[in-house]
Amino acid sequence: MQNSSFAHQLAVSSALPRLSVGMPNAVNIGFLAPLSGQVESWGLPGLHGCRIWEDWLNKTGGLLINGRRYPIKIVEFDCGYDAEKARKGARHLVEQHDIKLLMMLGGDTIAQIRDYLTRRKLLTSTLLPSDLSPDTPYLIAPSELHPIYNVTGVEWLAQTKPELGSVAICSQSDELGLPSLATYRAAFKAANIGITKEIQYDPGTTAAAGIVQPMLDSGADILCWCTSYTPMVHAMTEYAYAKGFKGQIISCTLDYYDQLVARTSVDFMEDFVFQFPDFDDEKLTEKTFFFNRPKGFFDEYNRRFPGTWTAVSWEYVAILDIWHAAVEKCNSVNSLSVLAAMKQLGHVTHAFGPAHWWGESMFGIDNALVGDWPVVTLKNGKAKIAAFGSIPRWLQRHGDLLKQEMSNLGQLWEQRLRSSGNRAALKTRTPESIFLQK
Repeated sequence: MQNSSFAHQLAVSSALPRLSVGMPNAVNIGFLAPLSGQVESWGLPGLHGCRIWEDWLNKTGGLLINGRRYPIKIVEFDCGYDAEKARKGARHLVEQHDIKLLMMLGGDTIAQIRDYLTRRKLLTSTLLPSDLSPDTPYLIAPSELHPIYNVTGVEWLAQTKPELGSVAICSQSDELGLPSLATYRAAFKAANIGITKEIQYDPGTTAAAGIVQPMLDSGADILCWCTSYTPMVHAMTEYAYAKGFKGQIISCTLDYYDQLVARTSVDFMEDFVFQFPDFDDEKLTEKTFFFNRPKGFFDEYNRRFPGTWTAVSWEYVAILDIWHAAVEKCNSVNSLSVLAAMKQLGHVTHAFGPAHWWGESMFGIDNALVGDWPVVTLKNGKAKIAAFGSIPRWLQRHGDLLKQEMSNLGQLWEQRLRSSGNRAALKTRTPESIFLQK
């Protein structure tokens, strides 16, 4: 992959003469994600970020393929995190708009369209590598390694606050929540932090009291929300505040944290641990970064879409950045060619530095990028990167434990295939076998 970021390429290209403009037909990219409903904060802000990327690229002439430039058009479809809507949306985007890349949140919305997308050989991205399996060779997770990066927050917490010896965990029982629960189980066990209470709740629930009160009653030092949806993270945090909880809270995400600070207090939210930074964080300038100027993107985003920055505001853009570099490397938008270009060097620079393709041991296929990930805490009401944790290093030491916990909750790829009724005997696939298949 190219080492220079998209922003750097823009700066260089603006100083050079434009090559010939391509055909008027745009290269369409599909955005199939929740743009409304309970999971909106993990879809709509991502589309906002993609609109900025789309505008920036088209202002420089568009996508360069074989010396010609083509405009990019991002076509969205709101699936509301509903599997049936996702099925209809996928067919609409593929058959009506001839998309060359499909970006999805993943999870429950992929189940009904997995085989359809594979038959179409359409390069599709997910934010959830737990969606990966050997029978989905064109499904990739190049941006977010959810939920495995959550091990870095637990590891950091154990190192910096060794006096915290117990945790109570809760998670919604769906394809977003269960892999997260398995990961947090493994991370806390690896850190020798005892689990005093575990609650799996219906993903449709909106009542925090019945979840949080038993966790408080367990006397745990730490409350862990896993990857609960944003409305539940807020409701559960506010309930803990109202009940006078004085301990540590950790969560995968903390979207719209400023609202929580306002409704609780700066002191209560101090040191809350999560995994997603604001992009004006000074520590991002120290990393090999796909934008080279993350604060510029952050400022532009907040100017155009004020008050909507979340964990995913940049993640779909990171996918586009990697896809864009691969397309211009292979001079094609063909899924097999682009995927081959992505895999060619083995190592790719993702949002937080160098990463490599991984996943065969856990998902049966090396279609996820793994590298460092930030640990974020609140300091005086503002998100600050506390450290960067190494996911590969943690996996080297505790990968077997994570695999066991995934297995215990039925989240390994072969278990998910069996539960969906697909009992075909599948083998793990190497990159070579993917591109040699008919």
